[in-house]
Amino acid sequence: MTSVLYDAPGPRAKARNWIYSGIFVVLFGLVAWWVLALMGEKGQLDADKWTPFVTDSQVWTTYLIPGLLETLKAGVIAMVIAIPLGALLGIGRLSDHAWVRVPVGAVVEFFRAIPVLMLMLFGSALYVQFTTVPSDVRPLYAVITGLVLYNAAVIAEIVRAGVLSLPSGQTDAAKAIGMRKGQTMVYVLIPQAVTAMLPALVSQLVVILKDTALGGSLLGLAELLSMNRQISANYSNTIATLVVIALIYIVVNFGLTTFASWLEGRLRKSKKGTGAVVGADDVSDMATGGGGGGGV
Repeated sequence: MTSVLYDAPGPRAKARNWIYSGIFVVLFGLVAWWVLALMGEKGQLDADKWTPFVTDSQVWTTYLIPGLLETLKAGVIAMVIAIPLGALLGIGRLSDHAWVRVPVGAVVEFFRAIPVLMLMLFGSALYVQFTTVPSDVRPLYAVITGLVLYNAAVIAEIVRAGVLSLPSGQTDAAKAIGMRKGQTMVYVLIPQAVTAMLPALVSQLVVILKDTALGGSLLGLAELLSMNRQISANYSNTIATLVVIALIYIVVNFGLTTFASWLEGRLRKSKKGTGAVVGADDVSDMATGGGGGGGV
């Protein structure tokens, strides 16, 4: 019996997989035990380093919750701007007109090639030199600017890959009933490509949330990870604080991916999908290909 990706394992292969899994679990357990023992020797497991997160509400009300809200604010604003902008750029890359496709492609490749941290730093410098944005909100503006420019370019490739993953018969059928190219894209291709794009798109949204931490490190944005410095200074528990912050990131991102999985299931049940799925590798492959057809 086979699947799309691989042959179903036989009895020997299953036995090997169980052996490999057992070895991995044992090794992982040994590494975890060694790390915990080392932390215990350094006093990092002492109760006084962990109890503030349970007994002192100010750790949450003064540091962690405000930091989380700032992270969510920067991430959500960046998502709201980057998703439609990326969709427009992706559709532009699919255009049959070179005067649209070529400059849009140049913009996308330019911003994909620059590290997001550098875009944040450029944004901060531009706001200082050419705007009157107050200094207290300038880090937030700079972080959002960098996230939008970089992630809109990545989302553009996700949209392009999602549309080109559809069967060519979708476009042919739309042409057969007299739909124009723009109508075909808006009413036929994009709605069906949503389920194919969703896994890669959600992965990029998770990246947006995590990349807000860059603004806290170098631009002074009071986001979640930056609160580590203030909590550690007051409670002398750097390792414990980092662990708690990491757990908060895991919970938030797990909630986002869980919602996306639920939404993807609903979309597939509504028969708007084609069964195709676009991953990160597909987006990278599409970036090296041509402009593609089926655009506007």
